[in-house]
Amino acid sequence: MTDFRAKIAAYIAPAADWDARELAQLMEIPPQAELGDYALPCFALARHWHKAPQQIAVNLQEKLSELPPFIRAIKTQGPYLNIFLDPAYYMATAVKEALDTQQVPGQNSVSDQRPVIVEFSSPNIAKPFHIGHAFTTILGEALARIYTHQGYRVLRFNHLGDYGTQFGKLIVAYERWCNQAELESDPIKELNRLYVAFHQAAKEDPELEAEARLRFKRLEEGLEPETALWKQFRDLSLREFNRLYQRLNIQFDNMNGESFYSPFIPAVVEMLQRKHLLEESEGAQIVRLDEYKLPPCMILKSDGTTIYASRDIAAILYRKEQYDFQKNLYVVGLPQSLHFQQVFAVLKKAGYDCADDCEHIGFGTVRFAGARFSTREGHIIELEDLLNEAVAKSRKIIEENNQQRGGDMSVAEMDLAAERIGLGAVQYTYLRSGRERDIVFSWDEMLNFEGDTAPYLLYTYARARSILRKAGFTSLEPDLQAGLSSLGSDSELQLGRLLNTFAAAVQQACQANEPFMVARHIAQLARTFNKYYGSTPVLNTPDLNNRQDRLELVKACCRVLETGLNLLGIQTVDRM
Repeated sequence: MTDFRAKIAAYIAPAADWDARELAQLMEIPPQAELGDYALPCFALARHWHKAPQQIAVNLQEKLSELPPFIRAIKTQGPYLNIFLDPAYYMATAVKEALDTQQVPGQNSVSDQRPVIVEFSSPNIAKPFHIGHAFTTILGEALARIYTHQGYRVLRFNHLGDYGTQFGKLIVAYERWCNQAELESDPIKELNRLYVAFHQAAKEDPELEAEARLRFKRLEEGLEPETALWKQFRDLSLREFNRLYQRLNIQFDNMNGESFYSPFIPAVVEMLQRKHLLEESEGAQIVRLDEYKLPPCMILKSDGTTIYASRDIAAILYRKEQYDFQKNLYVVGLPQSLHFQQVFAVLKKAGYDCADDCEHIGFGTVRFAGARFSTREGHIIELEDLLNEAVAKSRKIIEENNQQRGGDMSVAEMDLAAERIGLGAVQYTYLRSGRERDIVFSWDEMLNFEGDTAPYLLYTYARARSILRKAGFTSLEPDLQAGLSSLGSDSELQLGRLLNTFAAAVQQACQANEPFMVARHIAQLARTFNKYYGSTPVLNTPDLNNRQDRLELVKACCRVLETGLNLLGIQTVDRM
């Protein structure tokens, strides 16, 4: 989409004898509309011009007497050069670009096609997929979509938690208390019951912990029956996880779990020894990180078994060798910040510059009001239960609305709308705020059709599509004959600005790894559109040219809303 800031700066640069890119960075958006669309403060030019900023503004206005088509007027206000865009030109550009069938709104391209690895979801094998896992899953997928939209080659990695002492615990519990019938009918539920049972029993019998560590050590050595049981737990878990991923429309390029990288750890240990970085501390092998003001990073436990850090170091080196990534992003909760700082610091100390290309994308916690989560204690809310509840509540609302309209939606249409609205309500709840903020779920908030929610955004999209259907349009193809010259009212300009700046919002979201910037932008677009439609006739406009122009504006809003929702992983509905 046209960057009017850059376009204005390129026009002013020769007269100012200044670099256009620097001018673009200097330009501001005035606080009041009567001061223009953009303003150039002339303070920075004073040293070069050897004049007062007020005089520079006047001199620039005199030099810029021949205005290009996109500028209506240039005025001065003290040390500011105020630029007023031509409304008709601006609106025509914003609408046409939003409807350009050759490019999706906000799409970009980058020259470096080395992959960006986004590691997310990463649930633990044999444990339920709960609403905490949903944060990394939904956030990671949104980031992967945004990076792809910006032109990067993205690889989605699911670093499964399929190794560690917890599997020794599970093996011990399985052999003592497993119900085979329950394992076959509901494997995750039974495996989680065994995990909880182990921790309850271990409170009375501490020897169970020692046995669990021994069984995991045997698993690391590839011995039976531990290996066979571990494979069974993994296969049963993946079957359940993949069903959820399919429902959320998520596909991974790589699902190598922690176990995959375990064979590479001896090479990591040898490398750290060779570089004299590894030392013994109370029987464990550690790397000191005093120069990074970090506590030591443990590489091997005192019994010789591996931990998260050693497996993550091996994973980074493997990924760099195999994929030569330009970025390696870890979408993992904020409590793991120290862990990643230590892992990256060990690599940096060992001389691997790829550590600088690794980044931890942290996020907050999730809860329902008054609820406490603990897998060990069995206090969790499973994601599938949350999704099913959201869909059921959405279905009820849709049924009520359908009855009020006379029952114009079929059962299949209501089912599809309920599924997308319910899933969208959950997804948007995770993405609408900065990722580091904690989330407290509220059904009233999530499913509010008038608040900052997915149902409100989806309703706005469906409302706009309804307008177009009534006008005889079934697609968002632009009418190439539409002049768009009648657009330019204040309310239309507000919509035009949001259409035009959508690309910048996506770019900022990518740079900051913050999908909420996209969510915030399309929420503003939806509110502005509803206000516009409530005050401005579209279908009933007597002037046919004006009617056509306004319908093209509605199409453009539809297309940008749909694109923004898609970047958040939310599928639209045409009717609800």
